[in-house]
Amino acid sequence: MILLLTVTLPVFLVLGFGYLAAWRGWIGEAAIDGLMKFAQGFAIPCLLFLAITRLDLSQEFNLPLLGSFYAGALAGFFAGLFGARLIFGRGWEDAVAIGFVGLFSNSLLLGLPITERAYGADALQANFAIIALHSPFCYAVGITAMELVKAGGGSLWRLPGRVLRGMGRNALILGIGLGAVVNLSGLPLPEMLIEALELMARAALPAALFGLGGILYRYRPEGDMRVILYVVAVSLVLHPAVVWGLGSMAGLSVEAFRSAIITAAMAPGVNAYLFASIYGHAKRVAASAVLIGTAASVLSATLWLALLP
Repeated sequence: MILLLTVTLPVFLVLGFGYLAAWRGWIGEAAIDGLMKFAQGFAIPCLLFLAITRLDLSQEFNLPLLGSFYAGALAGFFAGLFGARLIFGRGWEDAVAIGFVGLFSNSLLLGLPITERAYGADALQANFAIIALHSPFCYAVGITAMELVKAGGGSLWRLPGRVLRGMGRNALILGIGLGAVVNLSGLPLPEMLIEALELMARAALPAALFGLGGILYRYRPEGDMRVILYVVAVSLVLHPAVVWGLGSMAGLSVEAFRSAIITAAMAPGVNAYLFASIYGHAKRVAASAVLIGTAASVLSATLWLALLP
């Protein structure tokens, strides 16, 4: 267990440095926001663009891997949605936002570095295959569900446009999409451009982890503790458990199985709070779930690693 903690703790320590710096006032909110804008709007899209251009799409985009992971993600969404509605009596719009917390695991800022530290950079191909669809899939599910609830049985002919506009404004999705275009077209990229993109990409994860720590400092756990703990359990336990069962039945390779489980076992991502903020529902639950789930991931990620082959 101590050996496994040496894999997960450095990731959370970088995050903790950001939290400490924000708490002690060594870095201001505007600087944290700027750092996160750089990381999520520029550096991470560069990282994803390069990863997708180099991905063997025919080899890594296999149905058992993606089906296992996203069936688990949908299980988390519906558990969060109906749990919030039927167990905790929340309104449907709140319930959708809480369901999104159970849907959106932190595949990029936590899943990627933990997998790399545990199994090496060569083990990340399945991670990138999952990440390529993660934001498009989750936002499509979340936006569709929220717009259906908001429509209240009215005309839904504008729904596809709303979903596409919501996804099209996401820089991560744009980076993934452009990478797929280059991959499928075989378009050669100038070496100088590749080197520049790689410089940006190398800054992505450390900058984003540090910035995430600063962002989490703002999210004080307040009230709604039962529903917060419920959706954190959905994210950290139910999602990876479903993926474990389906992945075992589907006969995933050891490498793909590891990536799927680690990614599924990560805490809710900051996008869960951003989604709640966009629609103005369950923001306190989403913010506190991100903070508490991230702290709990230190132990839960280590336990899932201990169980993996």
